[in-house]
Amino acid sequence: MSSPPSRRGIERDRESRRGHCADGRGRRTPIVTAVASRQLTGADKIGLRLGKVIDKWKMAKHFDAAVTNSTLVVERRQGAIDAEAALDGIYVLRTTLKDDEMDAPGVVAAHKELAHVERDFHHIKVDDISLRPIHHRLEARVRANVFICMMAAYLVWHLREALAPLTFTDEHPPTRENPVTPAVRSASASTKAATKRNETDEEVRGFRELLVHLGTLTRNTVRVATDTTNSFELLSTLTPTQRRVFELLGAPVPRRLK
Repeated sequence: MSSPPSRRGIERDRESRRGHCADGRGRRTPIVTAVASRQLTGADKIGLRLGKVIDKWKMAKHFDAAVTNSTLVVERRQGAIDAEAALDGIYVLRTTLKDDEMDAPGVVAAHKELAHVERDFHHIKVDDISLRPIHHRLEARVRANVFICMMAAYLVWHLREALAPLTFTDEHPPTRENPVTPAVRSASASTKAATKRNETDEEVRGFRELLVHLGTLTRNTVRVATDTTNSFELLSTLTPTQRRVFELLGAPVPRRLK
């Protein structure tokens, strides 16, 4: 299946190739100058030095080089550059799955779902769980640490799903007939983002901001200054948002630590 390439994709590929060619020209200029001034001679030495630059900066598909013992001529492969430019913004997905296992729209949708996997790994490593650095050395301990982090990521996924009404998450994303086309937000999600209120007029926050807000719920131990030195636990007054969180989770507010 196909869709017209987006303008953003075309411009991104065009700028990437333009910068690639400019970098290649700048990187090879000192070598060309050294050969012209006889500071660098010998086809093997010239080819070795030029090859390092070509391999490092991935220039082989854009330039042709003719090397002799005393000369170096580098020319742009204009035909290849023009052919590549004709495909700007167009991408091809290849899979080993057969047509009866997954059709073309399914392949595209599965590829785009990888964004969620990358997001979860980012949460594990950086945002929410901080998997790194791992100080364990024994294999069993490393595996246990990663397993705990994966379970924590699974818990975060469930929390995002359950608390979606109180966050900017799109609860009813529109179904796309063509998965190649860019995703669009539903009208309700756009309204939540603009007003920071949901359909029931409750305050909406980002997921991490919601967790920070939950962190303000405290349980204090109060001691009475009497001869008996009695003490009791006092839970801070819940905000409407905090109370709603526990309702969405289907869990009572814990009154004491067990």
